[in-house]
Formats: sequence, structure tokens, C-alpha cells
Amino acid sequence: MAFQPALDAIYMELPDEALEERIHRAKETLGDRLVILGHHYQRDEVIQFADYTGDSLKLAQSAATRAKAEYIVFCGVHFMAESADILTGPEQVVILPDMDAGCTMADMAPIRRVRRAWEDLHRLDPHARYIPVTYINSTAAIKAFCGCRDGIVCTSSNAGRVFQWAWERGDKIFFLPDEHLGRNTAYRLGVPLEKMAVYDPRIPGGGLDPGILSQARVVLWKGFCSVHQRFRPEHVDRVRRAVPGIRVVVHPECAFEVVQKADEVGSTEFIIRTVAGAEPGSAWAVGTEIHLVERLAKRHPDRTVINLDMYACLCTTMYRITPQRLAWALERLVGGRIVNRVAVPEEERRWARTALDRMLNLG
Repeated sequence: MAFQPALDAIYMELPDEALEERIHRAKETLGDRLVILGHHYQRDEVIQFADYTGDSLKLAQSAATRAKAEYIVFCGVHFMAESADILTGPEQVVILPDMDAGCTMADMAPIRRVRRAWEDLHRLDPHARYIPVTYINSTAAIKAFCGCRDGIVCTSSNAGRVFQWAWERGDKIFFLPDEHLGRNTAYRLGVPLEKMAVYDPRIPGGGLDPGILSQARVVLWKGFCSVHQRFRPEHVDRVRRAVPGIRVVVHPECAFEVVQKADEVGSTEFIIRTVAGAEPGSAWAVGTEIHLVERLAKRHPDRTVINLDMYACLCTTMYRITPQRLAWALERLVGGRIVNRVAVPEEERRWARTALDRMLNLG
């Protein structure tokens, strides 16, 4: 992460009302020159200021429609700000209020280790044609790695379509950085578990056996979301005992065993639509980030919406974006100073855009 200036102490001392007033004033001053993007997992104290809310790709695409906006402030995490920079114009500036807002999943696939894995796969399985597929929850460097090797990006909602695209062009998929999304997607498409291999970057050669690798249709990078991997099969069993008739909806970043026990599985947008479209009086246990679950419960008081795990987990890196940091970044812009700019290097940007465009062209 790039260096960021220290937060002035005054922002930590301001009462909530004063802080909100300063944010509103800065937004009004900047007007159409500014767009604020808020990811679904943000706290309500931040999301209230967003011009657009959504998942990472939807937000980046929303920013791309605002060509006249000079400043795009992304209340999310670092890889999301990179995606916005890739999809928007070169004259637009993308800002992350806190440069320490990263993503543990994206960080599990550093580019140097991915390059080594690519070499290992071709050494251990030299006759196979691998197509690299990366989840959008990855760094621009990984997206660019896929782009320049005939690969592609996917989201949690279109992963199935992307996998089929990849198999039309190669023998096998090398999927990163989330093994759970990869496993759940491949299984749903009819690939048995024994036809999937896991590459562990901490072990020489990824810990892969050449015999198993030769039979695999998908090689999964050993990575996970720190929020969704906390949900366990016993959580599903417990909530069903506690609330008879409750429906369970989870994100496909959850472990295979959890997904198999759930009633519904889908992206963040899918979860929102599912709960919104449910019958009044219905009960739902939701396996995703707690801020979104609590927001759904507030929006739909006529139905029961609870977190699948009673010891709910928030996205700690997303939580780094605070009203204080947002006010600080906006007031610097009002004063003519850009802080915490996220800018993807041009070559990396070009190849990452190639991988993203391949996905977007699927429709």
C-alpha cells in the first residue's frame, strides 16, 4: 500500500453531527466534480454519503458512467479502487479514504507467487492448456497476469458462465484467489471434487501430485475470504433447530459444506434480492458480512433476518473506512489537495482491462 498522510487529530475529536455536517458541506462544494462509491459491507455511518451503493464491479461501472466527475472516492478496499481506476478515464482520480483498507483474500495471491505457480503447473502438467481465471476480488496485478495469458475475470454471479468460456478455450482452469468460490462453481457445473486440485503457495510445487493434477479440470489457489470462511455447517444446523422453517442463504465464498446445506446460494446482490423478494413473515439466516445483514433486517422489519453465525464477523479491512477518513479526504479535495490516490500503472492497467473486457463482453 502507498504511504498516506496522518489523519489530523481534529477529525477524531469532532462529534458525529459536526462530522456529518462537514462531509455534507464538502460534497455540496465539490458538486458534480465528485462521486462517492459505497460498498455493501460499509458501515451505515459511511454508506449514507454514497452516491452509488453496490458490489465492487457494479460500483466501478457506475463510476465509469460519470465521465464529468474529476474525483471518485471509493469507500471500499484497495482492489476495488484499482478496478474503478481501470474502468474510468485517465483524467479521473480515484481516491481511497484509507490506504490500509486492503483485502486479506486479494493479499493471499501476491503476483510473485502466482507467477511461480504458473511455472509449476506447466512443469508438472506440460501437455495441458491452462486458462487463468481470477475472481474480481484480486489485485490489478493478478487481473493483468490473466489478461496477458488469454485469461479472464469473473464475479460471484457470473463465475459459471466464465468457467464455461474458459473450458471452451483450454483443458483446465487455474482459478484464484478464492478456492471456495472456485470449488462451488465447478461443482455446480458438474465437476466432481476429485477432479479439482488445490495449489498451496506455501508448499514447494504447490503441494500438487502430478497424477492428481493430470486428472484435474480445475486447479484452485488456496485462498479465502476471512469473513465467509468463518461460517460452518454446524451454524446451519443450529439455526434450523432454533428457528423451524427458516431459510438459509449464503455467499459462494463460503465453504463447500456450508453451501451444500444452504437453501439459496448467490452473490451479494442475489442475497439482497432474495430477502427483498421474500414473503412477509418469512425467516432468513444470511451467511455474509454483518453490516449488510443488519441493513437488510432494518429494511425488512416484516420478516426475520439474522446472521447465520451468532458471533457475527465484520470485514475488518472494509471497517477501516470511517466517517473521519472520508471527511478528511473530501476536505483535502475542497482545498485543492489530492490524497490517497489509487493509480494502476499503464501496462498493468491495459492488461487488466483486457481481462475485464473479456468478462464484460460475455454479457
